[in-house]
Amino acid sequence: MDIQKIKKIEKKIVAIATVDKKNKPHNIAIQINKIQGDKIILTDNYMKLTVENIKNNPNVSLVFWHGKEGAEKGYRIDGKAEYFDSGEWVDFVKGLKENEGYPAKGAIIIKINEIKELG
Repeated sequence: MDIQKIKKIEKKIVAIATVDKKNKPHNIAIQINKIQGDKIILTDNYMKLTVENIKNNPNVSLVFWHGKEGAEKGYRIDGKAEYFDSGEWVDFVKGLKENEGYPAKGAIIIKINEIKELG
């Protein structure tokens, strides 16, 4: 798994897909993302359904793209998410410069299972 391919995720808007208890899909866009080793760290500033869904089913899928128009590259990242509302990971996201002025209520840690290049 080549994590370097997706390092640009830290500066991009990412779509994260989850499903609820009835398998209804839910998708949101989020921009405050960090990569640490084989994990993606997302900040919960205003999430509700996404957090509920992760607590019920940890499987998530993220999509992002980058590059100049006509030469974009896209990636789908599948993984398992865990939600934290206290502790080391919450302290980490609260300390991010990008979160200044935001509540940083929690952290979503995604263990990457697969990276797929799109297009």
